[in-house]
Amino acid sequence: MGNNLIKSMTWLIFYLCTIVASSSAFLFNIQGWYTSSVGPSFAPPTWVFGPVWTMLYIFIAFAGFFIATGKNSKWKPTAIGLWSLQMVLNVIWTPIFFGTQNFGAALVYIVALWVSIFGVIISSWKVDKKASYLMIPYLGWVSFATLLNYSYWQLNLG
Repeated sequence: MGNNLIKSMTWLIFYLCTIVASSSAFLFNIQGWYTSSVGPSFAPPTWVFGPVWTMLYIFIAFAGFFIATGKNSKWKPTAIGLWSLQMVLNVIWTPIFFGTQNFGAALVYIVALWVSIFGVIISSWKVDKKASYLMIPYLGWVSFATLLNYSYWQLNLG
């Protein structure tokens, strides 16, 4: 196999991982539930989530690709492991928050997600700086989502 074909297949694998992660959102009636729940005043309208997550998942896929095809470093296995962990936590958070509406449990997962994303940024810096930069908007969005999650938890305790 040629080097270009291998790189194309590698990119496709990382992109398919993000497609799988994003597909969990389609399993729940997010529109109806989200708009009828008690939420914070700063919660964005539902139409914002699709474009933001589409962009973020493309960045996440490219970050994984750059880590996988980046220079060999003692940090590469850690970066790939943390990239994988953040994808798993990303997938798990959606059914907990939107499916069960268990905001406290979802908060635990999103904090773990935030930590794993931060770990990807730090560990991938020594492998391919582009990967680190591409994960920063994701960290920013998950920071905001953590605040939203916390607010939903507080507003719906009783």
